[in-house]
Parts: sequence; structure tokens; C-alpha cells
Amino acid sequence: MTNITNITFSELKVGDCSHLSHQVTESDIRLFAASSGDNNPVHLDAEYASHTRFGHTIAHGMYSGVLISRVLGTQFPGPGTIYLSQSLNFCAPVLPNDTLTILLEVVALSDHKPVATLSCQITNQDEVVVCKGESVVLVPTEKQTVAMPPLPAFTEVDH
Repeated sequence: MTNITNITFSELKVGDCSHLSHQVTESDIRLFAASSGDNNPVHLDAEYASHTRFGHTIAHGMYSGVLISRVLGTQFPGPGTIYLSQSLNFCAPVLPNDTLTILLEVVALSDHKPVATLSCQITNQDEVVVCKGESVVLVPTEKQTVAMPPLPAFTEVDH
């Protein structure tokens, strides 16, 4: 197992940033559809999607939100972080095989409680902004190093 260490509220400064890159796969899209129950054909049916404004399947908009949550929970600030709110604007479609860069930046720190506001921006491999918004999180006040459990393995079965 890999160990990860969080960043505490006292260690954060306005302007601190973190990023993650992720290539979106068809499997990511199918697993998100299965876990969310959103089986809109624009995400899953290539024939249907070919007749839409996009011309092909696209990822769910909220998949971008999941990637932001991944950064918050696993690296910045990391374990112990609690989501308080999230705003998102979806600016461009995310396509299968897009390589996304998720960038979070601390824009405000509360004077009264361990709360941080972070700007969130996701761009694709062509540097097109596909999603942007703002996260507000309760930041851990105690340092933690934790073992990250392995992700569950799934086998896809078409019905």
C-alpha cells in the first residue's frame, strides 16, 4: 500500500496549488454511469451520440466533479478533508481519451475556522477549459499519514 500524508490548515497558504492528470477512458464513463444510474445515451450509445451536437459519446459532466474530489481527498489537502460545497460550470465536453489536468488553488482561508476555498479548473490536452468552479472544504488540523487502500477491482459485463 502507498502511504499519503495530508496538508494541515496551518500549512496552507493562499496561492498554494495542486494538480493531477487523468486520461478519461470509455471504461471510466461506463463505470460512472453504472455507479450514478445516469444511463443517458449521449454517454453510452455511440450511434445515438453520433446524431447529437457532440458527434460522439461524451463523459458525464459530474465526472469532472469526481476528479476534483479525488484531488481533495487524496492529495490536497488530503486525508481528513471534508467537502462543504462545490460550484461547477461545464464549459466544454469531455471526450473519451481526453487527458485532463485538474488544477486546484487556495484562494481564501477562514480566519475563524479551518475552512479553505479553492478555485478549480479542469483543462483538456488542448488546454481548453472543460470545467471550472470553486470548492469549500474543512481542512484537517492534525497531520496524518495513512495507508491508501487499493481501489476495488470491477469486471464489466454487458447485459
